[in-house]
Amino acid sequence: MARQVVVSGAASGIGRELTGQLRARGDEVTGIDLRDAEVCADLGSPTGRREAVEEVARTTGGVVDAVVACAGVSGTTQGTVAVNYFGATELLRGLRPALMAASLPRAAVVGSISGTQPNSPDIIDACLAGDETAALAAAATVAERGEGRKLYPSSKAALARWLRSVCVTDEWAGAGIPLNAVAPGVVRTPMSAAHSLTPEQQKVMDEAVPMPLGGHSEAGTIAAALRWLISPENSQVTGQVLYVDGGAEATLRGPEVF
Repeated sequence: MARQVVVSGAASGIGRELTGQLRARGDEVTGIDLRDAEVCADLGSPTGRREAVEEVARTTGGVVDAVVACAGVSGTTQGTVAVNYFGATELLRGLRPALMAASLPRAAVVGSISGTQPNSPDIIDACLAGDETAALAAAATVAERGEGRKLYPSSKAALARWLRSVCVTDEWAGAGIPLNAVAPGVVRTPMSAAHSLTPEQQKVMDEAVPMPLGGHSEAGTIAAALRWLISPENSQVTGQVLYVDGGAEATLRGPEVF
């Protein structure tokens, strides 16, 4: 039976691949993106998130079987935190009533192996407190110190911690909504292609994100993992950060993490 799925970041990368896979199996997908989507909205702003939620509710009749927050940016500006953390968490919160109206609701976000890398506790703490103003101020301070590279890992670490904290609450598990994340390593997407690397830079990246199983991933591989997490078959998996990363997390963190 066809399901109604909402995918943010649907115009490119993992979101586009997921949208194609879902439609190929007969699901109806409402895509959210800045352009080239059913709902055009900027998830980097509170107004854009509110408009996205309202438009999705209108177009779907207020019933959504699954939501996947794929939209994300990489960079050294405050927008990285605004989109990657608040754009994902506020979208999911806003659409939770529509999920609760479905019989087998599911939700997922896209994390990253970078969430295990050096980050800013100030940014993470502000994100988890729900204080976007403080989070963006902390991001600006970090960038001013020349540590803008920490913004992306901070946004993804905060997202994983939020997911782990809320997934077992009455609002999610208690309402029958599994909430999970897929955390890729290096994926061949427009985002990664935007960073032209010299051989020396490529070597540094491979050392930072070693992927002994198959090397860099295709976006479709990540989309397939998301597709299962939001499927009706997933009735017990929640609060998990599934590393689809060619073994990067296991290589970097080793067995002692358990």
